[in-house]
Amino acid sequence: MTVLVAAQQTETPDALPSRKARLAYRAGLVASTAGVAPGYVQGNLAILPAEYAGAFHRFCQLNPKPCPIIGMSDVGSPFIPSLGADLDIRTDVPRYRVWRDGEVVDEPTDVSKYWRDDLVTFVLGCSFSFEEALLEEGMPIRHIEKNVRVPMYRTNIACGEAGPFAGPMVVSMRPFKPADAIRAVQITSRYPAVHGAPVHLGHPHLIGIKDIAKPDYGDPVPVADDEIPVFWACGVTPQSVINAAKLPFAITHSPGLMLVTDLKNRAMAVI
Repeated sequence: MTVLVAAQQTETPDALPSRKARLAYRAGLVASTAGVAPGYVQGNLAILPAEYAGAFHRFCQLNPKPCPIIGMSDVGSPFIPSLGADLDIRTDVPRYRVWRDGEVVDEPTDVSKYWRDDLVTFVLGCSFSFEEALLEEGMPIRHIEKNVRVPMYRTNIACGEAGPFAGPMVVSMRPFKPADAIRAVQITSRYPAVHGAPVHLGHPHLIGIKDIAKPDYGDPVPVADDEIPVFWACGVTPQSVINAAKLPFAITHSPGLMLVTDLKNRAMAVI
């Protein structure tokens, strides 16, 4: 697996906006991380018992658009130094989901009491990174404007299967005027480590979305008459798969409330 290394930073570690955000969440702040710590990569979480880690790693390899791995822990370790020197997976996310037999049984702000010595953490790239590139091009991001979580939907797009992991892809949606949608494709294609180009434009029903106003995760946002919905593969996909696999135990982030890392978004661009 390729290990991503944080770009050199002029700030001292204590002054990093990413670390300040993690400390706030560690202290109990619960809020969407969209637009938080501009310039820094955010990640989706999938924390699984070691016996499932190999199969999940293979699942990510088969499904790189929804599940691009940007970090992985040692067995039993709550730390991933390559993503942040003081980062603690157990405390530094605004809200978690604890899963048993494929169902959410708790949504705490700290999972220390659930931590086990056999857990492996996967951190997957997040679309919030390419949103920064879109904003820099002057393209509006509706859920940021509305200060809500990005809308996410389960689709009829089947993921590649690995062991117990199989199920539909989850996508996130942002509305754009057609010309801006074309530009969004061009911009986000440069960021394959954080989902890359969209997987679908327009016609939500063609990918199994019955009502664009009723997302499965996150919050609805308006789509104007002169706009089309643009859909990107989403790192919440593992949660749909964990549900389908009925895993006996797992921990994830709550959709829209991500892990803020010390990696720089610019390091994710390939061209």
